[in-house]
Amino acid sequence: MSDTTTADATAGPNTVEVTIDGVAVAAQPGELVIAAADRAGVHIPRFCYHERMSPVGMCRMCLVEIDTGRGPQLQPSCMVPVSPNMTVATTSEATRQVQEGVLELLLINHPLDCPVCDKGGECPLQDQTMAYGPGESRFVEEKRHFPKPIPISDLVHLDRERCILCDRCTRFADEIAGDPLIDFVERGNEMQVLTFPGEPFTSYFSGNTVQICPVGALTAAPYRFKARPWDLNQTESTCTTCAVGCRIAVQSSRNELVRYLGVDIDPVNHGWLCDKGRFAFGAVHSPDRVTTPLRARPEPAAAVADGSASDPAQRFESVDWSRALSAVSGAVSGARPGTIAVLGGARGTNEDAYAWSKLARTVLRTDHVDAQLADGLPAELVVGLRSATIDEACNAGTTLLVCGDLREELPVLHLRLRGAARAGTTRLIEVTPTETGLTRNAVRSERCRGGEAASVLRDLIDGDDPLSEQLACGSVVVVLGRSSVAESADAVAEVASVIATRVPHAQFLVASRRGNVRGALDMGLAPGLLPGRARSSAPPAGLAAAWGELPADVGHDATGILAAAASGEIDVLFLLGADPLGDFPDSLLARLGVSGARTVVAVDTFLTQSAAEADIFLPAAAFAEKSGTTTNLEGRVSALGDLVTSPGSARPDWMIAAELAVLCGGDLGFVTSDEITAEIAALCATHAEAVGPALEADGVLAVGAAFQPELPPEGSAPPHDGYGLRLVCGRTLYDDGIAVTQTPALAGLRTELALRVHPVDLDRVGVASGTEVEVHSDRGALRLRIVADAGVARGNAALPFNAAGVDVGVLIDIEAPVIDVRIETRIPGRPGS
Repeated sequence: MSDTTTADATAGPNTVEVTIDGVAVAAQPGELVIAAADRAGVHIPRFCYHERMSPVGMCRMCLVEIDTGRGPQLQPSCMVPVSPNMTVATTSEATRQVQEGVLELLLINHPLDCPVCDKGGECPLQDQTMAYGPGESRFVEEKRHFPKPIPISDLVHLDRERCILCDRCTRFADEIAGDPLIDFVERGNEMQVLTFPGEPFTSYFSGNTVQICPVGALTAAPYRFKARPWDLNQTESTCTTCAVGCRIAVQSSRNELVRYLGVDIDPVNHGWLCDKGRFAFGAVHSPDRVTTPLRARPEPAAAVADGSASDPAQRFESVDWSRALSAVSGAVSGARPGTIAVLGGARGTNEDAYAWSKLARTVLRTDHVDAQLADGLPAELVVGLRSATIDEACNAGTTLLVCGDLREELPVLHLRLRGAARAGTTRLIEVTPTETGLTRNAVRSERCRGGEAASVLRDLIDGDDPLSEQLACGSVVVVLGRSSVAESADAVAEVASVIATRVPHAQFLVASRRGNVRGALDMGLAPGLLPGRARSSAPPAGLAAAWGELPADVGHDATGILAAAASGEIDVLFLLGADPLGDFPDSLLARLGVSGARTVVAVDTFLTQSAAEADIFLPAAAFAEKSGTTTNLEGRVSALGDLVTSPGSARPDWMIAAELAVLCGGDLGFVTSDEITAEIAALCATHAEAVGPALEADGVLAVGAAFQPELPPEGSAPPHDGYGLRLVCGRTLYDDGIAVTQTPALAGLRTELALRVHPVDLDRVGVASGTEVEVHSDRGALRLRIVADAGVARGNAALPFNAAGVDVGVLIDIEAPVIDVRIETRIPGRPGS
């Protein structure tokens, strides 16, 4: 009888059987010994090895005895692939001795910082020294010392003497992020990790190096000296900073959020987070957050005259919830039929969106609802196109990018696609008006003027080169989004039409930017749509029976709502975490719309530009203060965890909707978030399998589209003004939004505004790079600094939208298909300067 037991599945034709500590393990061909051991439940200590990066064998902590038939030899298990009949001993005496020796060497210069080190209590070096170390050291020499800490960026501090040179941070920066801004310098005993002179570690993903550092060499500035692991409460949740839906561990101490950590979910984020998603928890506890209901005071003539009415502190008075909701219900009861609108809802949970969708249709009797602010794709495209997953995009024969810069808008999707391109699992082709973070990884980057992507794409698909054949025959996933808010959504719809006509087998991954746009639209926060991706003209029987009579006419979208409000046709305008004055592309229409509505009710966490103009402000619970579900851009439904208590009397959005329904003479029929989740599962066929036990893991992909969208016919590109430049306004990660401005660690990272044009166009305009110019459109003008950028396609002028200090929306007319601008200079001392 053999003394070897079997683990995992029996070795098959595509597996390799190895023996690890007397247990037979069926490993994959080419799999590293350390990975096979992990799957078999055998832990081999390690520092430099990370399953998401290439092995380097630097720390030697994973040395084990490996016998391939020539006798046992000590080898690093992170560098040796499995082979047939291999025997591995991870607990032998020789292995134990070498592990003790490696730890003794690593601790020669490592300081005794554990009592003050942020890593203390969760440090792999600390833990493995206790488990595998010698217990004492033979070295008594003076340890090396460095000035500490070095702030290598606004977010990351470096204590060099703690570093064990594992190469994790440098490999991540180079391999995963593509930002090789941190590297080894010097040699021998002086070797250390540093940034390059004059170049800080300004990666969008620097926080990941802190999380994967096995010691306390890299620490996060916002968390430094904040808490110890045993002081922390934790729950698993989903990041809603953007629409990727990264899984995170949310940690708090004394009812205050102190840290987010990435959780490795294979279909989504691989454990990585962008720095905005990792550090934006600072906004949750900002002192500027509004935590009690507010009501606008009557504005006496004197206040209007001296301008004090515009000061939020003077304009509002605090009231209790009873009076605030009574004022809202009074405004609703006095509104004319069809004059109530709901704008926003993508900030909250699916349950929030469902509650407000039900409130709007069944109590407020309106279909004027929209979760977007005219800066995304038409709702029918988002929920109706044949959808792909992130994994499918990373493994397609060809991934076609017709969207904004994913590095700025959906950073972790950028990491996933970059990694797939580097690994050769997909070919990237992009059609873009400006260079993006993935341009270097694309096999072809086609530049176009704003609004002309469909024309360029048509030529690309109909061409006769190998790429055209690959699009016609191979698997294709299209990442589709708005590359510019200064062009009409019709341009993106035409792109979808071109692809659907010429590449009918293509799947789409819609690059929605806001955290829960997909979920809000799935819950019916769009005109003409109902929960479950059903058209309001043909509601499902179960939903029709539960909701009763629905509004007969299809309502306005965001543009229509603001236009109607501007003309006095909206009596009550609800803003659900929406800030049209800061986020709507057309600033003039946004101002007219917000000021034109008779009563504006803001449900939000801060007094944004729009909320500051509201008549009633209802404080909402923020992230980590409420439970529920969210839906990412691929349609994956995942859970949100609540960990801290809302400050003041802030309430979840769904609760506000339920209480308002009762005051308005209705009843939404639920009193808990779980009851809403159950109602969604019962009434929405697309989500029947998307809630429940599966959410305890990484979520489940909802069923495909319930209908096919009506795509517009292919048209021609808008004519180009030969004297001007086509305006391209893309989003940036660090913009002037609340998540950045109200987080101290991020506020200083906001994008500097500059108009970027191709050097040839700059020469044609006749100004030098860095000059201040006036930029004119048919709508308005701005004074900006202009710089040369060869990454901008000729004929374009690129500006970041919602950047700090400048309202780019004054140049944009939402009704125009594209925006052409002209550049003018002013010479000091001359008339008109």
